[in-house]
Amino acid sequence: MILVTGGAGFIGSNFVLDWLAGSDEPVVNLDKLTYAGNPENLASLEGDPRHIFVQGDIADTDAVNRLLALQKPRAIVNFAAESHVDRSIHGPEAFIQTNIVGTFRLLESVRKYWSELQGDAKAGFRFLHVSTDEVYGSLSPAEAAFTESRPFEPNSPYSASKASSDHLVRAYHHTYGLPVLTTNCSNNYGPYHFPEKLIPLMIVNALAGKPLPIYGDGQQVRDWLYVKDHCSAIRRVMEKGIAGQTYNIGGWNEKPNLEIVHTVCALLDELRPRVDGKSYREQITYVKDRPGHDRRYAIDARKIERELGWKPAETFDSGIRKTVQWYLANPEWVAHVQSGSYRDWLQTNYAARAA
Repeated sequence: MILVTGGAGFIGSNFVLDWLAGSDEPVVNLDKLTYAGNPENLASLEGDPRHIFVQGDIADTDAVNRLLALQKPRAIVNFAAESHVDRSIHGPEAFIQTNIVGTFRLLESVRKYWSELQGDAKAGFRFLHVSTDEVYGSLSPAEAAFTESRPFEPNSPYSASKASSDHLVRAYHHTYGLPVLTTNCSNNYGPYHFPEKLIPLMIVNALAGKPLPIYGDGQQVRDWLYVKDHCSAIRRVMEKGIAGQTYNIGGWNEKPNLEIVHTVCALLDELRPRVDGKSYREQITYVKDRPGHDRRYAIDARKIERELGWKPAETFDSGIRKTVQWYLANPEWVAHVQSGSYRDWLQTNYAARAA
């Protein structure tokens, strides 16, 4: 059995679904169910005895200790995090509490649990911490992509909190011997992505006839990774990764945000044309850039390919088409996540930036 924390969120739920599609090993899924944790992501697992869902907080030490003692997982995959830069600008404290304090308390519980294991169970145990490329800071256009040895230079409350959690995980390996693995991924996209992030927001707003807000000039560059490729990489790191090591996971798809939005509009023009025959690109609106917006991220994913034999299966063209098709096929899911609080958030973040 494995324990997945944050397994009702975007990447976590995709990981749980992929894991159980390819394995009969049960998953205990611990999620606090904040705004981005959505049980509907896991609806297809209802009644499946291999999936045990527990609502709870990684910062609740007593609850985590009881769960570990009861379920006795052989590995833990930690997705639990607050993960949206814009939200961290408006309210950083939640990011400190979950990403730093929560990770610390989880590590303490796991260290105690692991120290009491014996023999092969102890030797084979792994704690995999899922992190982000944003801990490395921002790149200039000509700089080489992030490698695992690049110094941390976080520029937002979100990335600073994730950098802190990465340092804690590293320290627990070097101080206590806890067998940890860390992955730092580039921007994910795909099914079940909460529509505050760029790609799902563009899809949802376009279909609703709303503006497509682009920060600044739209030339911020990101490396894009299809979420199911990310899940396969995590599985490979769990299987073959060396304890104490960090592995960067990227899609080899560096693209500016404006190009991403143009691609989404072109696919919607093809798959769900506007009734007036015009392109969805006419809905693009430029808004004031967010504070401290990093200009470029790029992942050098050669280490995981060289040492573990992993590389992404999807090109950006194939992955973005699958993503747009998923949102077109699942309007009920979109409608359910667009609660009143979500609409309030969009007003808070974008209305004041409108140019």
